[in-house]
Amino acid sequence: MRPRVAMVLAIVAVLLGGVMLVPAAYARLSGGGALASIGGIGGGAENVPAPAPTTPPPPTLAAGPVSVNFKGQFFSWALMDRQTGQISGAANMSQTNSTESMLKAWIVSDYLRQLGDKQPSATLKKQASLAIRDSNDDAANAVYKAAGGSYKAPPGGQPGPVVKRAISICGLTDTTRGNVPGYEGWWSFTRMSPRDAVRMGDCIADGKAAGKWTKWVLNEMSAVRGSVTAQHERSGGGKWGIVDGLPAEIKAQGPVSIKNGWTQLGYDGNWHVNCLAVTDKWSLAVMMRYPAKTPLSYGAKVCASVTTQLVTPQPGAALKVPQQPVGKL
Repeated sequence: MRPRVAMVLAIVAVLLGGVMLVPAAYARLSGGGALASIGGIGGGAENVPAPAPTTPPPPTLAAGPVSVNFKGQFFSWALMDRQTGQISGAANMSQTNSTESMLKAWIVSDYLRQLGDKQPSATLKKQASLAIRDSNDDAANAVYKAAGGSYKAPPGGQPGPVVKRAISICGLTDTTRGNVPGYEGWWSFTRMSPRDAVRMGDCIADGKAAGKWTKWVLNEMSAVRGSVTAQHERSGGGKWGIVDGLPAEIKAQGPVSIKNGWTQLGYDGNWHVNCLAVTDKWSLAVMMRYPAKTPLSYGAKVCASVTTQLVTPQPGAALKVPQQPVGKL
């Protein structure tokens, strides 16, 4: 009988010891020193401090994967980090699209920079404003002419002087004169890549394009008005696309300056749509061509979708609390 009694006593002792260990382990997690000493583990409590709450960085746009189920002939995008000058984007971000009205931001900047200390006439200043805010073609044509532009085909297949200055001043590498027969001198047919478009946006924002008029141009770009449905024969609403994909937190950080370009062209049966936006932190361009039977709103949504996917951190990221290692018991 004695061996059996000894075995029973040993089992009871183990069970009691296990009961004693449970509160001891709990004490280690909760910081209770008195309970931690029960069972004789380590001689005291092992405090595990709760992780300090951290404030997530303000949202911005940053390089990342973009997925768009695009149905059309051409789609590309590029993003410049204006703090570092680094450009990221689609694999084909050096391929080109006709600029359409997106180039109006450069045309206005080029004209104003050439004035130096002079003031534009009241008429031309108003036309410069309408060219950007309402994407007014007649106003843009007047400013283009004042800047030294001409609709005659430049010799040697080269861009005209206004576009040549964009290439040299902004360091563009993919921009060329339009190649549509009969329209070689038209500024709207200038070929530009998304990579060059973000460089142009940066060039406007950093002062090289418009000089002392930089703040004025950026303000006009931030005051673009009219929805995607507000279209007229020679002007139209251009406030859509990238701005629609930005969360309120980014918009609240400061002005977002934009200039879109969009034309339904008969020679290839496509919409040519471009979105450009620039802030003090980044410059983003989205460019595409897709069938004319598809509405302009489709292109606007593509621009917004690319933008939303590049928002960093993504909405809700602050709610994801990282798991902290508790340590051994």
